[in-house]
Amino acid sequence: MIYKMALYLALTLMFCFMFEGSNGDFSKEFDITWGNDHVNIFNNGRSLTLSLDEASGSGFRSKNQYMFGKIDMQIKLVPGNSAGTIATFYMSSKEGNQDEIDFEFLGNLSGEPYTIHTNVYVQGEGNREQQFHLWFDPTLDFHTYSILWNPLTIVFYVDGTPIREYKNLESKGIPYPKSQPMWVYSSLWDAEDWATRGGLVKTDWAQAPFIASYTNYNALQSCIWSPHSKSSSCSSTSWLNHGLDEIGQKRIKWVQNNFMIYDYCNDFRRFSQGFPPECSMN
Repeated sequence: MIYKMALYLALTLMFCFMFEGSNGDFSKEFDITWGNDHVNIFNNGRSLTLSLDEASGSGFRSKNQYMFGKIDMQIKLVPGNSAGTIATFYMSSKEGNQDEIDFEFLGNLSGEPYTIHTNVYVQGEGNREQQFHLWFDPTLDFHTYSILWNPLTIVFYVDGTPIREYKNLESKGIPYPKSQPMWVYSSLWDAEDWATRGGLVKTDWAQAPFIASYTNYNALQSCIWSPHSKSSSCSSTSWLNHGLDEIGQKRIKWVQNNFMIYDYCNDFRRFSQGFPPECSMN
């Protein structure tokens, strides 16, 4: 009994050490990928801001790669006239034919709602976009945006409410991202050529610098990939078999019935020759 207790404590300490810092320290968990002078880390590493002006945008990437995980990020989006700007939070392998799971937040004219743009890439192929408006003003306070990625499903969450699910349908011949580890990325950049009303509304640089704020990064439920051993270590395993329950399915229907503004599976003009096969299966 004493031996088992000692072993349990040793394993607990090992996991704590293994995942130390994966719960919110930007200075330890991330590297600045571009726009170094447009990134500010403060609050003992727990908060970060990205800024965008005519000279540059900015971005960061996790030091760890993950092979599955539930990743949470609290973000306060650019306030005021943010038309033309895009803030992002996504996971990507960024190697060759990348796998990628995207949250993109498309800016707006003052008083108009932000658009959340989501997409899933498998082996370099995306074209699986869904877009939503939010039921709150995302510039007034921090809100939690989450990506659950496991062997069964990908779920996008806003404040714990699921807004989109992309299921593993490999048994039906549909590709699913599960062979490439991914980093976590965020960025703030100018996309005035397409971001707001298809590029009709341009970035007003008189409003710069545009600032997006990040805090409370959480990757405690995840499997950290080791490029040396070509294997991953998981903090826990229960979430690896987690999908949406009946309540989750009802909540995702509520969001999609009330706040979805684009679904590639309903774009008859784009897919006049037939929709992607997963559209009929979901």
